[in-house]
Amino acid sequence: MLTDKRPEWLKGKLPSGPWFDEVQENVEKNNLHTVCSSAQCPNMGECWSRGTATLMILGNICTRACSFCAIQTGRPTELDIGEPARVAESVRRMNLKHCVITSVARDDLKDGGASVWAATVRAIRNKNPNTAVEILTADFRGRQEHLDIVLDAEPDIFNHNLETVKRLQRPIRRTARYDRSLWCLRHAGSRGFVTKSGLMLGIGEEKEEIKEVMQDILDAGVKILTIGQYLSPTPKHAPIDRWVTPEEFDEWKEYGLEIGFDFVESGPLVRSSYHADEQSAKFSARRKELARSA
Repeated sequence: MLTDKRPEWLKGKLPSGPWFDEVQENVEKNNLHTVCSSAQCPNMGECWSRGTATLMILGNICTRACSFCAIQTGRPTELDIGEPARVAESVRRMNLKHCVITSVARDDLKDGGASVWAATVRAIRNKNPNTAVEILTADFRGRQEHLDIVLDAEPDIFNHNLETVKRLQRPIRRTARYDRSLWCLRHAGSRGFVTKSGLMLGIGEEKEEIKEVMQDILDAGVKILTIGQYLSPTPKHAPIDRWVTPEEFDEWKEYGLEIGFDFVESGPLVRSSYHADEQSAKFSARRKELARSA
C-alpha cells in the first residue's frame, strides 16, 4: 500500500549558493519562464545551484490539460516577439555550454509556435555560438511542416517525451497520441538529429508495458532515454501508483543499454533536462568510444 510520505531517496536538495541567486535574478530580470518552477520540478534547488535551468518559451499557460503536469492550463496570452532575444541573452549571462529549451503546447497558434521555436534556437546560436542547444518540444499535432520549421533551425538534440506506456496515454496525456509522438522522434532522427525521450514510472504501468514502450522508443531511432519517478503535483492530478526504488531504476538503465540505447539516465529524481549537460557530454564520449570499437 502506497504511503503519502515521500521516501528519502526522493528528497531534492534545498536551494543555496551564489549560482542559485544568479539564475533566479536572471530569470526574473529577463521576464522568463522556467519549467523548473512552472512544473514544480523537485530538482530546481540542485540545478539552479549548479547554474543551470530549463527555459520555457511561448508563455506559461498551456492549451493542453495533461493529468500529470503542474503547468497551468487555459487560454494563452499573445505572443511575446522579444522572447527569443531575451532567452539568448540569458543563456549568454549564465555562460551555458549546454542549454535546454522547452515550451508549453500552443495549439491555439497556426504553426503551434514553431516559428518562435526556430527564432529562439537561431537567437541562441547567434549570441552563443559555442553553446549546445537541446530542445524539448510538443508534437505540433503531427504536422510535419511545422516540426520541420523547428528542425531547420538545427538544434543539437531533439527531445520529445512519451511520458508513459501505451495503455496510459489517453488518461495521462489526453490530447497527445502514442503513435504521433513516435512519429515525431522518427522524423527528427530521419533528418540526422540526435533524439531523446523520457518516461515516468509509478503511474500505474506494468513491467511488460515498460519493456514495450522502451522498445518502441528505441525502434523510433532514439539514442538517449531518461526515466524518473512520477510525482503528482496536486490531489486533482493522476495519483501516484507506487514509489519506484533506486534499485529498480538501475535495472531499467541496465535493460535499456542491453537492448541498444546509447545512453540511459534512470533514477528517482531524473527528469528530461536533469543533468542534461552531463548527459550530452557522456553521450558524445560514448559515441566516440563506439565509433573506435566499430
